[in-house]
Amino acid sequence: MFTLLWIVALLIGVLALAYVNASGLAWSAAIALALAAAAVWHLLPTGLTLVLGVAFVLLAIPLLIPPLRRALISDPIFSAFRKVMPPMSQTEREAIEAGTVWWDGELFSGKPAWRKLLDVPAPTLTADEQRFMDNDVQQLCEMITEWETTNVFRDLSPAVWQFIKDRGFLGMSIAKAYGGLGFSAYAHSQVMTKLSTHSGTVSVTVMVPNSLGPAELLAHYGTEAQKRHYLPRLAKGLEIPCFALTNPNAGSDAASIPDYGIVCWSEHEGQRTLGLRVTWDKRYITLGPVSTLLGLAFRAHDPDHLVGDKEEIGITCALIPTMHPGVEIGRRHMPLSAVFQNGPTWGNNVFIPMEWIIGGQPMLGRGWRMLMESLAAGRGISLPSSGTGMAKLAVRATGGYARVRQQFKTAIGKFEGIEEALTRMGGNLYMMDATRTLTATAIDLGEKPAVVSGIAKLHITERGRQVVNDAMDIVGGKGICLGPSNFIGAAYMQVPVAITVEGANILTRSLIVFGQGAIRCHPYVLKEISATRETDKAKASETFDTALFGHVRFAVSNLARTLVTGLTGSHFVGVPANVAIETRRYYQQLTRFSAALAFLADVSMGSLGGALKRKEKLSARLGDVLSLMYLCSATLKRFEDDGRQQADAPLMHWAIWDAMFKAQTALEGVISNFPNRIIAAMMRRIVFPLGRPYFVPSDQLGHEVAKLLIEPSATRDRLTAGMFIARSGDGPVLAIERALAATMVSEPIEAKIKMAAKDGRLDTKLPPGAGLETLVARAEAAGVIDSAEGAAVLAARDLTAKVIRVDDFAQDLGASEMRLATGNAQPAVTATVVHKAAA
Repeated sequence: MFTLLWIVALLIGVLALAYVNASGLAWSAAIALALAAAAVWHLLPTGLTLVLGVAFVLLAIPLLIPPLRRALISDPIFSAFRKVMPPMSQTEREAIEAGTVWWDGELFSGKPAWRKLLDVPAPTLTADEQRFMDNDVQQLCEMITEWETTNVFRDLSPAVWQFIKDRGFLGMSIAKAYGGLGFSAYAHSQVMTKLSTHSGTVSVTVMVPNSLGPAELLAHYGTEAQKRHYLPRLAKGLEIPCFALTNPNAGSDAASIPDYGIVCWSEHEGQRTLGLRVTWDKRYITLGPVSTLLGLAFRAHDPDHLVGDKEEIGITCALIPTMHPGVEIGRRHMPLSAVFQNGPTWGNNVFIPMEWIIGGQPMLGRGWRMLMESLAAGRGISLPSSGTGMAKLAVRATGGYARVRQQFKTAIGKFEGIEEALTRMGGNLYMMDATRTLTATAIDLGEKPAVVSGIAKLHITERGRQVVNDAMDIVGGKGICLGPSNFIGAAYMQVPVAITVEGANILTRSLIVFGQGAIRCHPYVLKEISATRETDKAKASETFDTALFGHVRFAVSNLARTLVTGLTGSHFVGVPANVAIETRRYYQQLTRFSAALAFLADVSMGSLGGALKRKEKLSARLGDVLSLMYLCSATLKRFEDDGRQQADAPLMHWAIWDAMFKAQTALEGVISNFPNRIIAAMMRRIVFPLGRPYFVPSDQLGHEVAKLLIEPSATRDRLTAGMFIARSGDGPVLAIERALAATMVSEPIEAKIKMAAKDGRLDTKLPPGAGLETLVARAEAAGVIDSAEGAAVLAARDLTAKVIRVDDFAQDLGASEMRLATGNAQPAVTATVVHKAAA
C-alpha cells in the first residue's frame, strides 16, 4: 500500500516539476529525496533501490556539471545536428532573423504572460491626428465616388490627386523633421481604414507611399543626404514613388529575382563614376505608371571586384528617377477593374551611380534584409486596414439593408439564413478590428513584428473576403448590378487584390506563419541554429548546450502542461486579476492551447526534422493555431480597452468561440494527419485526454450578434467606428442610413395597423391598383394612427425604395455618356503626364 502511494506521489511530483519547468538541480533534489524515502521505509526491494540510486548518480553527475555534460552529451548531438540540419540560404536566414518577436513569442511559450498584453496602453490619436481624420480625410472622401473614379476618370481626378499631395497624405509616415506629418502607426491605420470604407482606389493610392516603398526604406536605411533630398519631396507629393520587386519569373519566390546590376565604372553627368549597370523586368508595380521615383530591387554582382572580394553581392535596393535615360514605364494593368495606377517597368543595361543605392555603397547586398524588416508597414498596417475598412462598409450597409429590405412581409435580416451570414460578418469584423489595432500598437511600441504582421495580413484579408462574400449573398441582385447606387460591388471585385499582394495568403499560411514563427517565436530553436554558424568552437559548444537542455526542459514542461490542463479542463490555470468574469475561461483555454501548440511543434520538428518544411499542410495547421490565438488575444484586449461593454459582449463571445473551435480543429488536423501514427496516437491522448472542449458558437448567440447589426445602437456605431458616412447627398450608404432610421420609426406604427386589422377594426383588403397610401388613409380615418404616423410610414416606404433600386444604363452601358462627361479626354493618360511634368 505504501509503495503504491509512493509511486503515485512520484508521478505527481514528476508532473509538477515538469509543469513548472523546474531546473536540473530541482529535479535532482526531488529524485534523490524520493529514492531516499524508498530506502528508509523499504518501499522497494533493496537491490532495486541500489540499482536506481547508482543509475541516478551516474546520470546526475554529468547532467549537472556543464563541461562533462557537453563532452558526453551535447557535443555528439551538436555534431549530428550540424550534419542533418537542412541548408539555409542567405535570404532565408535574413527573412527569419528580420524583425522582432513580440506577443507571438508569449503565445509560443506554453504559458503566456497575459498581464504583459493587458498592460499595453490602448492607442489614441493626437490632437493633430484627430483633426486630420475629422477634416482632411473626411473632405477627401467627400470629393470622390468610387463609381466616378472607376468609370469616368479611370483614375483619381486631377483635383483629388492635388488634394492628396497638398494635404500631406503621401507623407503620413515621414517624420515632421523632413516635412511629413509624422503620424503614428495607429493614426496611419485609422486613415487607411476610413479611406477603405469609401474608395479602394484612393485607399491604395495613399497606402503605397506610406508602406513598403522608398520613404520607408529611406527613413530607416538612407544616407542623410538621401533623406534630406527625397523625403521632403515625397512628403509634399513632388515625387510620386513606387517600388518594383516582382519579376514575371519571381512572384511569391521574390528572393529569386533574376533582375541584376553589374558594378562598373561609367560616365554620369560628365564624370567618370562608380555605379552599376542594371537590367530589370518588373510587373504589378502600384503607382508605377505615374511614378517619378522608382524604388528597385535587383541582384548586385561585382565580377571585377571593384567594391570587395565577393562576386555575388546579393539583393540591393536603389532609387532611380523615372525620367532617367533607359527607364521604361509600361502601360497600365487593370487589377479586377480597380483603377489605382499599376503597371510594368523595365530597363536594359541602365547605368546608375553608386549614390543611388539606398544607404549608399555600404548597403550593397543588404536589400533583402531591408525589405523584410520594413515589411511590417505593408503587412501590419496598410493591408489589415484596407481589409477592415471594406468589412466595416459591408457590415454597416448590409445590416441596414437587411432591416429595410422585406420579403414575405418580413425584414430579411430576421430570417435565420440571413442571420447566419450577418453573425459571421459581425463577429469577424469585431475580431478583425481588434487585430488591426493591436498590430498597429505593436509597431508604435517600436516592434517590427514580422510574424504578427504576417498573421494580421493573412487573417484580416481572409476574413474581410468572407465578410464581403456574405454581404453579396445577402444583398443579392442589388449587389451584382453595378452602378452609383451599388455599395458592395467594387469591394467584392477588389478583395482578391489584398489577398494576393505582400505575400499571397496561400504562401503566407503554408510557409511563413509557422515556418518563420516556429524558429523566431520558439525560445530555443533559433539559438540552436545560430550555434551551427558560430566559428568559435568553444562558444558554439556552450551556446548549443545551453539551448539544447533549455529546449528539453521546455518540451517536457509543455508536455506536462498540455496533459494537466487537458485533464483538469484548464480550470486551475491562473489568469490576471481584474479581468472580466465572462472572459476568464478564455484566458485559461488559450493558455492550454499555447502549451499544446508548443508541444506539437516540438514533436513535429523533432520527429520530422527537415521534412516538416515540405509538409506544408501540417505547417499551415500549426500556423493556424498560432494565428487564431493571436486573434483571440487581440479580441480579449479590445474588450478590456473598450471598457467591457456588455452590449458588445455577444460579438466578443462569438468571435472567440468561433476562433477557438477553428484552433481546436487545426490541432486535430495536425494529429489526424501526422505521418507517424504511433506518435499521433500519443499526441491525441496528451492534447485531448477528455475529448475536444469546443464546439461551434450557438444559434442563440448568433441571433444576438445578428440583431446588433440590423438596428441603430451604440454597439453598431462602435463596431463600424471610423468609417466614412457622407453628411449630405444621395450616396448609397447615406441612403441606407436614412431608410433605416425611418424604418425604425415606421415599424411600430405598422404593427399598430396590423393589430387593428387582426382585431377587425381596420379593413386592409385593398382594391386592385391601390397602394400603401390607401391603407394609410384608411388607418388614419379609423383612428388607428394619426397623420404624422401615416407620413412616417410613407416616408419609410419611399426611402426604402431608393435603397433597393438598382442602376440601369443605355445600350452601350453608358460609354457615350462617360465620353460626353469627360469631353473625350483621356483622364488616366492626362494624369500620367501631369505627374511626370511635376518632376
